[in-house]
This record gives sequence, C-alpha cells and structure tokens, in this order.
Amino acid sequence: MKSHASTLLAEVRTFRQNHPDVRYVDLIALDIPGHFYGKRYPIEMLEKVAAGSPLKLPQNAVLLGVQGGLFKIGDYCFNDGDPDANRRLVPGTLKPVSWESQPLGQMLITSDGTEAPIEFEPREVLAKVLERLQHKGIHPVVAFELEFYLFDKKLDNGLPQFARDPLSDDADDQPNLHIERLSRFGDVLDDMAQTAKDQGIDITVITAEIGPGQFEINFGHLDDGMRAADWAALFCRSTRGVALKHGYRASFMAKPYLQYPGSGMHVHVSLYDGAGNNLLAAHQQQPLRHAVAGCLELLPHCMPIFSPNHNAFRRLGGTVNAATRASWGFEDRDACVRIPESDPRNLRIEHRLASADANPYLVLAAILVGLEHGLEAKREPIAPLNEDRSSGTDFPLEMLDAVRAMQHQPVLRDKLGAEFVDVYCENKRQDHLAFQQEINAREYRWFL
Repeated sequence: MKSHASTLLAEVRTFRQNHPDVRYVDLIALDIPGHFYGKRYPIEMLEKVAAGSPLKLPQNAVLLGVQGGLFKIGDYCFNDGDPDANRRLVPGTLKPVSWESQPLGQMLITSDGTEAPIEFEPREVLAKVLERLQHKGIHPVVAFELEFYLFDKKLDNGLPQFARDPLSDDADDQPNLHIERLSRFGDVLDDMAQTAKDQGIDITVITAEIGPGQFEINFGHLDDGMRAADWAALFCRSTRGVALKHGYRASFMAKPYLQYPGSGMHVHVSLYDGAGNNLLAAHQQQPLRHAVAGCLELLPHCMPIFSPNHNAFRRLGGTVNAATRASWGFEDRDACVRIPESDPRNLRIEHRLASADANPYLVLAAILVGLEHGLEAKREPIAPLNEDRSSGTDFPLEMLDAVRAMQHQPVLRDKLGAEFVDVYCENKRQDHLAFQQEINAREYRWFL
C-alpha cells in the first residue's frame, strides 16, 4: 500500500513539474449511462490524495439517469441518506486537458480496489469479471473501435446540421467512404488523434465512414481489458472537447439520422492462457465455436447494455451492417459476432452489436461473460451466416422487453452480480419511462 501511494505521489509531482501552469485537475468516473461525473481538485489537494488522504464522492452519483436525475431504485437515493463512498486514483491516468480554455488536468477515479467497492459501478463490474477470468487462467486481449458523427456546432431548432466542409464551406451531406474526407477534415481529426495520444491512448486506423460526417477510430490491442475500456471512455470525452474547439459537435449518438447508418462500438476480443497460447484456436477452433455459442445465448439478455437507450434501438436493422437477430459469421459484417480472417495466433471475435454511446466497461464485461459462459457450457452454435443467411435468434428490440429479458437471467445475475443487474435494469426502465413523456426533439437533446 505504501509503495502504491509512493507511485501515485511521484506521478502527481512529475505532472506538476511538466505542467506548472495547471492549477486544477478533474477527477472523473463513468456513471451507469456512460457520462463522466466527478470533482475539480486543486493540484495541491491532489498531492494529498495521492499520499493517502481519503477521496470520497456520493455513492449514488453512479445511479444518475441520462439527464442527471435520481431515480428511486430500491433503497438507494431516497432512503439511504445519500452516503459517500471511497474512491481511489487510477495510476497512469493523470494527463493534461488541452481542449479547455484554461490549462487543466484530468485523472480517472474508481471504487474498485477500495475496501468497499460500489457493486453497481461499471468499472467495478468489469474488474470482477476480469479478476475471475484471471483466476481461471484466461487472459483477454481487447481492442475497441468507435464510430461517431461530426455536426455543425450550432443546432437548428434542436436538430443537428451537417458538418461544414472546411474547403468549400458547404454542408458535408454526401455519404461516402472517400479518403478525401479525411483530408478535408484533417485538422480536427489530427487534433483528435493527437489529443487521444496525449491521454495515453493508442490510436491506429482512422476511416471516413458511410454516413455524412461519420468517422471511425480504431485503438490498439491491449492485454489489459480495463485499460482498453478506459481508452474508449476517455476518447469520447476528449473527442467531444476537441470538436467544439474546432467549431464542430462530435456525437456518439447511436442513430442521429434515420436515413444514414448509425454509429457502433465494435469490440475485438481474443483469449490466451498463461503461456500465451490462443485458447480460441485450440482443438481445430472448437473453443471458438463454444465461445460464439455462449455470446449468442446471452446476447438477447444483454440488450439493455448493448443498446442503452431508446435511440440506440433505432440503429438495429434497416441500414448497413446492423443486425436485428443474434448471428455470427466468418468475415461477415452483417453478423453480431464476426470472426475476422486471421492466423491462429490472432484468432478473435469481433462483437459488433453495441452502439457507440454504450458504456464500454459494461459492454466488455457482457462480452467476456458470454465468452466465459460458452467455454464452460461447450455447446455448438447455430449455423453461421456463411452457411445460412437466415440463421439467427431473436432479441428484444424495445427497452422494456429488453430489461425484462435481462433482469432474471441467472448467468448474468451470477457473473455480473445480482445487485448490479437489478440496479442497472431499474435505471434503464426509469430512464425509458421518463423519455416517453416527450417525443421528437428530446431524442436529440438527450443523446446528441
């Protein structure tokens, strides 16, 4: 514990030496809907926290709805006295914030690893899954891919406007995959990539996607699943900030345009043993088939995680590469679970169902639980789409049905935690019911 504090203290002091103009640091964590909450600390106080002083925030901050309100969930929020809960600093995450008007820093905080972790904190949920897999000798390697849209900074009566082409000053309203779009929007994209790298995120491929003003960013593969999810969360925060600085609005909203493709969160996962052998490739890839079967079996029960809001369900079906049934296939982007072509060493699944605005910690936790369940159950999957284009099993396409499917699923309650499942489902149910009280413009106001 003492060496841990020494490491954190050294990190803070080094940061202060390298960034003497930074007076405040945002201490941030992701809540259930996938928004950052936290506090802005003077840098001097951060040194005290790093040295061992308590860091406490309200436990129920994790339970906030999409619009920041509190819902009655069991005894939480209104019958528990709104208690504080301990948080800790996440080593290695203290980085400069370059998109604000004043010099700032930011650092991740979490309850996982404290004496009393918050059972429904997304990072804690993933931490438990990763710890259990490690005890079983299973070591995931993970890479996220995130799609997003650029819009004009100003809304038109609450509705998004196409991003302005910097060369012509015309609206970028033509969907395409042209490489020239990367050049036309090069200034903002380069700044997004460099800012992400300054946060310690390994940015690899940048793609102009099919929708107007739509792009995809790929991250490097990591043998630390938690860090991979951290990257996805932090990238969303920095990308929004950089876009505003350049006069744009960046959004990870799942389906901003009905007529154009939605934005997804694609997650690549491979599993290795302690000796570095790819577990999915053993025995003529039989474990791969079992893992796929487990993912597909649990997928209909994880829909509130993969499609976390009303708008996210709009993304499913009707456009390019967004399935409406649980399916799999080799090199098939219509499948929920795609097996990219690779050598046995790099054999992996690509889980393509989650929307870009889903919570990355929970998405990865749900995927890993599916893989774990499949390896344990050792069942054969349904036929891949390569053999049968109609292959697939139904999953809920509406939030209340999805919540019912998730809440009492025994594998999820066991492997994600019953308390988390109950809290998460009620949070989603209440958010959905609140959203139904108003239509049209709110869909953009909440998720844009």
